[in-house]
Amino acid sequence: MKIVAVIPARYQSSRFPGKPLADLCGKPMLWWVYRQVKKVKEIDEVYVATDDARIEDMCKQHNMKVVMTKTTHSTSTERVNEVASKVPSDLYVVINGDEPLIDPEIIKAIIPKHSDLPEFFVSNLMTEIKSPVEAVDFTNIKVVTDYENNALFMSRSPIPYPKSSIDYKYYKHVGVLIYNKAALEFFANTPKGYNEKIEDVNELRFIEHGKKLKMIEVAAHSLSVDTPKDLEHVKSVISEMIKKGEIAIAD
Repeated sequence: MKIVAVIPARYQSSRFPGKPLADLCGKPMLWWVYRQVKKVKEIDEVYVATDDARIEDMCKQHNMKVVMTKTTHSTSTERVNEVASKVPSDLYVVINGDEPLIDPEIIKAIIPKHSDLPEFFVSNLMTEIKSPVEAVDFTNIKVVTDYENNALFMSRSPIPYPKSSIDYKYYKHVGVLIYNKAALEFFANTPKGYNEKIEDVNELRFIEHGKKLKMIEVAAHSLSVDTPKDLEHVKSVISEMIKKGEIAIAD
């Protein structure tokens, strides 16, 4: 079973333009993400998917595989579907490009342990929310599931609402997903649904059309970069790790 990893990367961002190329201790942030993904032995190939020549040039300079895609894609999933039309694979693991220290074991958790998969397959990681601040932060997409851990709904609001019990946990989705080609094509060829338009959560496209979206729980400690302020924090963390000899910078 061939598995390809794709890291979608856009230059334009309302909160942090040029984020994939932002300097982190002498290397672009996207380089750090790519290096972490490469550590997952179950993944056969890793590609950056972009529509920007500056990101393409950086990838080539650092010997990172890159696929140039159309500028008209409105979501990263559509961009990955274009990559899938150019790079054959059984499964496509998609990793957000804003977690430069993402744990390879977290990525590994999304990969099925067997090859006997349904014709339509999509899965997403989730992790328990520990902080009340995270629960109310609209950038954290909250998830509720059924007894088999299939997603029932995703929202930027805290769900479920604890009206009758305080014995509950909040979960948020983690930016690591896996698709087969059928799931990617479905997403690309299906218009946004009612709830997706309201919440602006891509995965609702599957849920609203009755497609199973398997959620896998992991213990993820996010260190994502959404703003320049986040970048400075991550930079200090990496600098300290370099000083301690925990990581080294090399292509």
